[in-house]
Amino acid sequence: MKKNVMLLSCAALLALALAGCAQSTAQADYIGTDAAKAIALEAAGIGEADATFTTAELETRNNTAYYEVDFTAGGQEYDYDIDALTGTVIASNQQAAGSTGSHGGSTGDTAITADKAKEIALNHAGLTADQVTFVRSNLDQDDGRTCYDVEFYTADYTEYDYEIDANTGDVLSYDYDAEGYQGQSQSGSTTAITADRAKEIALAEVPGATASDIYEFETDRDDGRLEYEGTIYYNGTEYDFTIDGYSGAIRGWDVERHG
Repeated sequence: MKKNVMLLSCAALLALALAGCAQSTAQADYIGTDAAKAIALEAAGIGEADATFTTAELETRNNTAYYEVDFTAGGQEYDYDIDALTGTVIASNQQAAGSTGSHGGSTGDTAITADKAKEIALNHAGLTADQVTFVRSNLDQDDGRTCYDVEFYTADYTEYDYEIDANTGDVLSYDYDAEGYQGQSQSGSTTAITADRAKEIALAEVPGATASDIYEFETDRDDGRLEYEGTIYYNGTEYDFTIDGYSGAIRGWDVERHG
């Protein structure tokens, strides 16, 4: 009996040691905090001597390890998320130092405030502030254009993401994803709609578009649930959609303007 206990103890210790080694090996492959700082500075075009770092630490989100690097320079605050393995810039944000862009305060040289960007997104979605929970409304740069990234979700966990031009208030892109939608079990239907019907549902959301404007379309299954996925390209705008295969409900819709 004692021998078995000793063997089990040794096995447990060995497993812990191996886990520790694996973790150490994984972290040994990371680029390191100093490299992450250098990447963030290069992306911002800021010299090290001109920057004051406020955060530089390893974080994990959705099983992805990244370095959160924040610094100030020239009266601006810079926030960067850097992939810990590849050094790729995952996300970036820039705003006037001391501003409260994510909470509706001053946002530097922009024509609209963060609160106004929220209002524009809500109006576009046909929702009101008391129907949603806001996740963020951050000032960001996209292809040299200053914009607000606005994200919120509803009580049924439908997530909305908007990109709003910070100077004109135009909706540059948006998408929503019905995370909490239960599809077949919720609708009670066991009869699948056809692919042609799914295309009709998607095209009805894009006035003027026809079947010839659908350049990607496929049948898929998500946790055993039938879905139709596709892309419509019409008048310089790309529409990606996901439609429930039983109820015909649009579960995902992403819009991005080109040019």
